[in-house]
Amino acid sequence: MGLGRCIALASMRDVEYEYGTGAGSQPYFEAAKPNALDPTIRRTGEFLDAAFSGVHSRAGYADEQPPVFFSFNRFDGTNPAPADDLMASFPQLRFMLPEIVLIENERGRFLQVNSLGPVYPGRVARFQRLVAAAPRRETAFVPVTVESDSRATWQSEMDAALAAITEGRVSKVVLSRRQRVVAARPFSSKDLLVNLIDGDARGTVLLYRYADVFFCGCTPELLVRKQGDHVESMCLAGTCPVGATPEESQVLAEELMADSKNRAEHDYVVQLIRNVLDRVCYAVDVPATPEIMRLAHVQHLFTPARARVLAGVTLADLMEDLHPTPAVAGAPVGEARMLLREIEPYNRGFFAGACGFVDGEGDGEFSVALRTGVFDGEMGWVYGGCGIVAESDAEAEYHEIDLKLRTILSAFGKDAL
Repeated sequence: MGLGRCIALASMRDVEYEYGTGAGSQPYFEAAKPNALDPTIRRTGEFLDAAFSGVHSRAGYADEQPPVFFSFNRFDGTNPAPADDLMASFPQLRFMLPEIVLIENERGRFLQVNSLGPVYPGRVARFQRLVAAAPRRETAFVPVTVESDSRATWQSEMDAALAAITEGRVSKVVLSRRQRVVAARPFSSKDLLVNLIDGDARGTVLLYRYADVFFCGCTPELLVRKQGDHVESMCLAGTCPVGATPEESQVLAEELMADSKNRAEHDYVVQLIRNVLDRVCYAVDVPATPEIMRLAHVQHLFTPARARVLAGVTLADLMEDLHPTPAVAGAPVGEARMLLREIEPYNRGFFAGACGFVDGEGDGEFSVALRTGVFDGEMGWVYGGCGIVAESDAEAEYHEIDLKLRTILSAFGKDAL
């Protein structure tokens, strides 16, 4: 069974701090430092089997939810280029096991406590009472200044990308931009989380906080979801604006569906996801014609993908086979990623990485970390990207990223848009 909506807190002290009964916060206890892995464990699934065997978990309902490991993966984990100071602040963890997880699913809302030792019922009940008595957080916006990035740098990247396409090195490459944001007071991860959940953005809200640095956003793109032997994925590529009226949005959507450049961009993603599912699944269903996904600021070409997974294939296997897709790297994926190392002036870190969870039954889901930012104190970076093919225009692609950035910027209020 899937986890449903969940919010992971770093520790019990986070719960105490949040609701006014304590004064501190402990970091995640580390489930998988690379240098702590048994060298005989080569595959992620084997590691998880070993890790789950040592975890005790108790939740506030009779049908126990297995413990849940969370994972935030960088877009290009082997990129030798150093990440910026904010992204570099996060530890090199493969999976994390939060001590406290709040779960909302069809059975209701529950609190789960995980530990490497026994978890007694009274420990869960205590924190259930704290959560139940907590007041709802109100929306709170912090004034920000959004600094423009260099148009000359963007043009240079576009020239390099189009040259690589002309030379036949790649058919598509996904370029990104980032903009620096400066706040009037320190950013609050809790405020941004609430603003994204309560705002117009649609999708999966992500938050990973470590010490004072946090990465968050709201992504529309599911990478893979597994429940039993049922698997879902999503092909999401090809973009147009949302209109001022529903009628205008419909006209723009019809133009998007008929646009050969956007359809080609979308088809690269469909081909990869279909090929992966054909290899490790059966009963694969990937429609031949895309649909329209309408969000608050943009519309996308969207093709759902469903299948039944073969025995022995894990969620981690699927995630590693699917990520990165041509929607965030390009095509062919490997060559596009090498090209990005050459022409993008920064290491993306978690932006466009795969972020999600897996439980003790092997179920869970991963999303692609789009429409996101990283923040520390009064400073942060926000990220957006777009697919470049032979017909792409630098000005149009720059504007498309501006529209996508509006999702994360909406967490700062209308003045930031």
